[in-house]
Amino acid sequence: MSARVGKAVVLTNSMLALAVAAAGAIAALAAFVAYKRASLRALREHSEALAQINAAHDERKAHDLALIAAEQTRASELSTETQRLSDALAREADALAHARAALAEAHARHDDLLAHAGRIASEAARLKQLAATFERWHEQMISLMAQNQDMHRKNHELARIVNHVLMVSLNASIEAARAGAAGRGFSIVAGEVRALATRSQELSKSYRDSLDRNDLVTTATFQDIQAGGKMITAALGSVESLAQQFHSKLERNPT
Repeated sequence: MSARVGKAVVLTNSMLALAVAAAGAIAALAAFVAYKRASLRALREHSEALAQINAAHDERKAHDLALIAAEQTRASELSTETQRLSDALAREADALAHARAALAEAHARHDDLLAHAGRIASEAARLKQLAATFERWHEQMISLMAQNQDMHRKNHELARIVNHVLMVSLNASIEAARAGAAGRGFSIVAGEVRALATRSQELSKSYRDSLDRNDLVTTATFQDIQAGGKMITAALGSVESLAQQFHSKLERNPT
């Protein structure tokens, strides 16, 4: 009986020990399961966080790549715009250089026109002086022709006097011949007077011929001077009109 009780106690203790061990194992298993669950939850949370981080990183990377692409596009556009502006500036520089050259050429042409206008004005002044000289010659020729006419009148009067002296000397010679020996000396004087009158008549005729030739030359010269004066006056009017047109054009277009 005691042995049975002892065995029962031992068996009970063994069962208790097994129950305790089983409870410990179960508790350990439960703790392990709880640990595994916590680990899995932590791993899942870590995975989710890592996925979020990767998603955020990918989003950031995509955003950065978009920004880089936009910056590259903008840089390309800026490069294109810069090149366009550079080409435009080059064209503007060429146009400015051409404009400066044209302006310099216009200034040179303007200076040439001014010099030409000055030469025209100088020629006009010379023509004025020449016209004044022709006018003076014209007046002198008129005076010379008047003097020629006066000399013609005086020569005509001298010829009349010479003819009268010749007639008087001829009558004196006739009267001396009638007087005979008494009028011989008077006849000699009358002959000398007649010879002098004849010579004076020849000189008067030669002088008249010279005056006639002088009249022809003077008249021709007078007509030439008149024609030349008219031509110079007309040319002077044209030159002055041209000079005035030049000055007006230069004043309207200073460059």
